[in-house]
Amino acid sequence: MEKLPWRIAVVEDDPSMLRSVQRLLNAHGYTTEGYSSAEAYLDRPDTKIDCLVLDVDLVGMSGIELQRRLRASGSRLPVIFVTALEDAALEAEAARTGCVAYLRKPFPSALLIKALGEASATTRD
Repeated sequence: MEKLPWRIAVVEDDPSMLRSVQRLLNAHGYTTEGYSSAEAYLDRPDTKIDCLVLDVDLVGMSGIELQRRLRASGSRLPVIFVTALEDAALEAEAARTGCVAYLRKPFPSALLIKALGEASATTRD
């Protein structure tokens, strides 16, 4: 039986960036769900998500805090952080929360696709 495409949740508060990332991922065969905040992601219907592309600097709850909450609840969902911030301390904190990749905006689309491939290779049967 053929596997269904990976479902990626994109949490990004910049509407144009959210749209761009979703279009990129859809063009590469991924199914996406977009959320404008960490709170909106937490309030989503109970759908299966295979990976999370998560902005670090969100209005309200930060991406780092969302990742901490997910880990505390037992989630092992692969997370790829994206950010426009140049902050070594944030990058170190993201690494401590267990992210697959930490990409600085604007990032080449190939880096995001590569990171998703790495996440997929480590989590699929």
